[in-house]
Amino acid sequence: MKSLHLATLAAAAAASGSAFATQYLTVEQAQHAIFPDATRFADANLQLAPEQMRQVEKLAGLPARSVNWRVFAAYRGDALLGHMVLDDVIGKFELISYAVGVNPDASIKQVEILTYRESHGFEIKSPAWRRQFAGKTVQSGLVVGEGIANISGATLSCNHVTDGVRRIAAIAQVILKK
Repeated sequence: MKSLHLATLAAAAAASGSAFATQYLTVEQAQHAIFPDATRFADANLQLAPEQMRQVEKLAGLPARSVNWRVFAAYRGDALLGHMVLDDVIGKFELISYAVGVNPDASIKQVEILTYRESHGFEIKSPAWRRQFAGKTVQSGLVVGEGIANISGATLSCNHVTDGVRRIAAIAQVILKK
């Protein structure tokens, strides 16, 4: 009987990690939130060559992590408005899915949280916190404590999303900048 009770508690604890998942936006909703003037979005998945990965790592001060990135180019007619890059980072234990809008000059346009799966730290969804990224580039203040404020109780989420945005800003500098 005691082992059955412990097994039930263990199963409940294992399942509880996903009980906090909140999807705020779909990919399509994020596209329109970041680029409301866009008339179309084109899949522009990027593959980084080894030399490009080294450049990204040097600029961001972080591992490039992947050679494939899910990217959408946003257009109004034939005019490129920018790109939206999708990424996931670990919060404390679970993934945080987010989208970064990048202007053609490689500056950050906007950050949107798509799905937050942690029980704490959801405050990073706050528009005030996310607005701090707007206009920044890989060279300008994309570090918690040096341009991006920390949120008490969401320190890991703040740091990991900020690192991810800095990595995306480096990718934008290396291959998306026009």
